[in-house]
Formats: sequence, C-alpha cells, structure tokens
Amino acid sequence: MLVQQEKLALSSYSGLYDLIVPRENLLRKINELIDFSFIYDELLNKYCLSNGRNAESPVRMFKYLLLKSIYTVSDVDVVERSRYDMSFKYFLGMTPEENVINPSSLTKFRKLRLKDSDLLSLLIGKTVSIAIEKGIIKSRSIIVDATHTLSRSNPFSTIEALRERSKLLRKTVYQFDDEFKTQMPSKNTDNDLNKELDYCRELEKRIENDPAVCEIPAVKEKLNLLKEMMEDTNEQLVFSKDGDAKTGHKSADSSFFGYKTHLAMSEERIITAAVVTSGEKGDGPELPKLLQMSQDNGMEVDAIIGDAAYSGKENLKLAKEQNIKVVARLNPAITQGFRKDEDQFDYNKDADRFVCPAGHMAIRKARQGKKNKGKNQVDTYYFDIEKCKVCPLNEGCYKAGAKSKTYSVSIKSNFHQEQMAFQESDYYKERSKHRYKIEAKNSELKNVHGYNRAIAYGIENMQMQGAMAIFAVNLKRILKLI
Repeated sequence: MLVQQEKLALSSYSGLYDLIVPRENLLRKINELIDFSFIYDELLNKYCLSNGRNAESPVRMFKYLLLKSIYTVSDVDVVERSRYDMSFKYFLGMTPEENVINPSSLTKFRKLRLKDSDLLSLLIGKTVSIAIEKGIIKSRSIIVDATHTLSRSNPFSTIEALRERSKLLRKTVYQFDDEFKTQMPSKNTDNDLNKELDYCRELEKRIENDPAVCEIPAVKEKLNLLKEMMEDTNEQLVFSKDGDAKTGHKSADSSFFGYKTHLAMSEERIITAAVVTSGEKGDGPELPKLLQMSQDNGMEVDAIIGDAAYSGKENLKLAKEQNIKVVARLNPAITQGFRKDEDQFDYNKDADRFVCPAGHMAIRKARQGKKNKGKNQVDTYYFDIEKCKVCPLNEGCYKAGAKSKTYSVSIKSNFHQEQMAFQESDYYKERSKHRYKIEAKNSELKNVHGYNRAIAYGIENMQMQGAMAIFAVNLKRILKLI
C-alpha cells in the first residue's frame, strides 16, 4: 500500500536541521531547486494503493539512489550514512530521530519499481526543463560525443575481481595501520574460486575483529564493497559475461567490453539527451536520436558540434533539412561517395576501421588506386576470415570457400564540397572550440560519479545508472550556474 510521505513528519527535533545543515549545503540546495513529486507520479502505477502494509515513499527510495550516485557508495554505506548524517536525513525527508531502511530494500526498489520505466529520458527532461525555466540554457547548439563504460564482469575473471577488491581493502587498512600487515591471512595463490572466497571471508573476519580499524569510514566502505562482490559471487558462483555488453574499440589496438553512452550537451554543459547502447555501436548513427530528444526536451538547435564520427552523409542530410550546421570534420572513409551496405557497416573513428553487422572489426585497411589519375580511389577493409566462417550472420555476407572478406569505400573528394568549404569558415573554427566541454563532462561522470564501470548487469541497469549519474551532474551544474 502506498501513501505519500514526502513531507517531513512533525518532530520536536526538526529545528536541528536549521542549525546543522547550512544554506549552502549541496543537498539542501537540491531540495530547494526541484520538486521530487514527479517521481511519485511516475511510479504510482507500480504500487498497490489499497492493499498490504505501507510501502516506503518512492520519492525517498529514489533519493537514496541519488545519494549513491552523488557520493559513489554502496547500498549498505548510503543507508548507514543516512543513520547519522543530518544532511542525508534532511534530504531524505526524515525526522532526526527516524530510523533508516534495510539496504536490501534498494535492490527491490530498483528491480520492482524502476524496471520498465524510461528513467533516463524522464530525469534528463526534468533537469533540462528546469534549466530552460531558470534561463540557464541560452545557446542554440548541442555538443555530441560518446563515453564508454566497462561491464561489471570486465576485464577481470571472478577471482581477479575479488583479488582487486581485497587489494584495495588491504591498501586502505595499511594507510591507517601499517602494522596490521602481520595480522593479514595468507593470500590464496591457486586459481580456485572457493579458496579465494575463503581468503576474503578470513580477511573480512580479521578486520572486523579489530574495531579500531574496522570503524574507520574509508576502511568500512572498501569492506562493504568486498562483501557485496562476495555475495554476488555466492549467488552466481562465477561472474558470467554480461549478456547485453559487447566489445567496442577505443583505437585499432585497444578494446573494451561494456557499453556506450551517447550524449548531447548544451554549451552551458547541461546534458540534454542520452542513449545507452552496447559497446560495439558506432557514434554517428545515434545522432538523429540525440537531436530529436534534445528538441523534445525544449532545446532549439541550430548547430551540432562533434568529431568526425558524426559527419556521415545521412547526418549531414538530416541537418540540412532542418537548417542545422554540423560542426564536425569530414572523414573521407564515411562521408564521401557511395558505399554498399552503409546502413549495416559502422565506422569506428577511434580505430579508423569499419565494424561488420556482427560486431567484428576489420583487421587491416589498404587504399587502392592512384590519386589524381582520373579514377576514384578506394579504401578496402579486410576482416578476419576465420570469424566470418563461423559467424551466424554470414549468409549473404560471406561466400563459402572465399579466401578473404573485404568491405570497400569509394573516395570522391568533390562529394562534400559545401561541407569542406564550411570547415574553413570562421564560424566553424569558432564553434569547434567548444567541443572540449563534453570531454570534461565525460571525465566528471567517470571520475566523480563512478561511471567508468557498470554497477550491475544488463542494459536496463546501465540505463538506470546513467539516469542517476546524469541527473546528479545536471543538478550540480544548474546550481553552480544559478
């Protein structure tokens, strides 16, 4: 049964908040900036209104998750800190003497209440509408880019992941008590998951037996993160690869296993749209969605600022139809001339390679034909034939018995004369200087809000993580500009 509980209950101790939580406190500012009742309205249909015991307020549960994203802590630690941190209690709408929830309630809330809700679009739309209402967004251009997030299961095996967690825990302990090294259990050197779990349990036991060390907040946080990973391992026995994550490429020689978040941002550094995909997806094909979502959220767009991945023929055509300038440098491999199956083969601008529909990247590239000889030059991309032989999508793509699989692009230098001329204009050169802003935003998401690695499996959970992180950075940016 759901009842609205957003407002502070009456308490003789509520006056403490005015004394302890200053006006400049971030959480107080967020509470004053935004009315969180829209969360209640969004999730109302996920609750029974007339049967069962009273449920915890969806607004409060959402705020717990927001605190997790702002401060990058575990479920256990955000609840524990809410027990004694008065700014947390104030933000959550609790009385000073009120007790906290059980941390397991947050998992249930994510799985039962937030599942199937388009939280990413909802939260971005809310912050953009606030920014427009406050007169913060004045620019008419969006900056676009994609940032990658490693899957929770990558790049470590289960044992490697546990060892990394236990290593961080030990290093934190030694910062406060270097002599504790003599009390540590012997490390497991075998490639045996059960033995590694036994070592982690013994490590946990010895640290918890020393209250002077265990109660240090930094140690406690690392210990709780290790416990969460141990629980996950106990449930699954092994960390299977994330079924929704895919291998993407940051360059021709480096790859990652995980997801991409494609972002659009105003020049005031407010994120106006986001699309989460698996890691192998190209950046350029997501531009139409980012543009449409930004416009739906109230942005007026007359320029798109990005890198070469966004200067594809279809994107230039779409922009021209809406009288929008594309401030993105042309790349002959994807923008000039006709190429077969261009809706199936994505160009990865970081690696300068094409990726086939199955997600395999070309292993090498060669240019054929001589420049200025009256004939078109062709870039030919070669794929790993052994992968093509067993690929489930090889029908109509790979001919049985063929000794190679290639994909060619015709280079026609005069196809985009208009865009090439635009690249030399003062307007283009001035607008392109703003692209660095989104790199800084990607860095903030990763380094401050833990967006460098997924905290759960599956693309739905990645979208939820993205929604909370982007909501947090947008609110912080709005408060700074106000």
